[in-house]
Amino acid sequence: MDIQSSNGSLITTIENSIATVEFSHPASNSFPRSLLDSLTIEINNLSVNDAVNVIVLKSKGTAAFCAGASFDELLVVSNLEGGLAFFSGFAHLINAMRRCSKLIIGRIHGKAVGGGVGIAAACDYVFATANASIKLSELAIGIGPFVIEPAVTRKIGKTAMTEMTLTAHQWKSAAWAQQKGLYAEIFETTELLDNAIADFASKLASYNPDALLEMKKIIWEGTENWESLLLERAAISGQLVLSDFTKNALEQFKRK
Repeated sequence: MDIQSSNGSLITTIENSIATVEFSHPASNSFPRSLLDSLTIEINNLSVNDAVNVIVLKSKGTAAFCAGASFDELLVVSNLEGGLAFFSGFAHLINAMRRCSKLIIGRIHGKAVGGGVGIAAACDYVFATANASIKLSELAIGIGPFVIEPAVTRKIGKTAMTEMTLTAHQWKSAAWAQQKGLYAEIFETTELLDNAIADFASKLASYNPDALLEMKKIIWEGTENWESLLLERAAISGQLVLSDFTKNALEQFKRK
């Protein structure tokens, strides 16, 4: 799938049984709903593509990996249905990554905020640079990381997730993220990062696909209730985003 528009881009290349999926958006690689839907569809398509054994998920550029949800779209949410529809985009994406029959390698080259942290957490193995700080800023804008919480907690534990959530204005370093289990490996440069990913992905792609599938099932055991849980969480966020507190906070964030 190759998509390029004002709502961002999504480009997939397949080589040597490795699918590399790159998303981008002018606003710090944030996600409007249309881009979330496109990425979800692509993950689902690759899950049933016999030419693919491994997926590498990355974003474009050298700055932020992902700034999370699109503030512009959040500001125009005007009713409960719209709020649920928007936040369910992240629910569907995380569930697609969870259900995907292929292992997903995350390439986190820069800062990740909110939903970006959730996407990293939904990857099966994550490489990052030393610049890839993380933050859950949702409480600061009047909502919370409800949809992504199960994925983040699964990776770093409830205590670390709570620490991140309650310190909503504070960045956690890539070293902290590695210590807590979100990142498997971190590198000083993107060149070292990409070399390591290429080597790791090549090795994984050479393994028995049936064995990789069975391993994926084991990795995600106990998450079957996420199909309904994440949508329930999306409804909470969808309601909170309608508050005056959140609308005012989003406007202030946009002006920064």
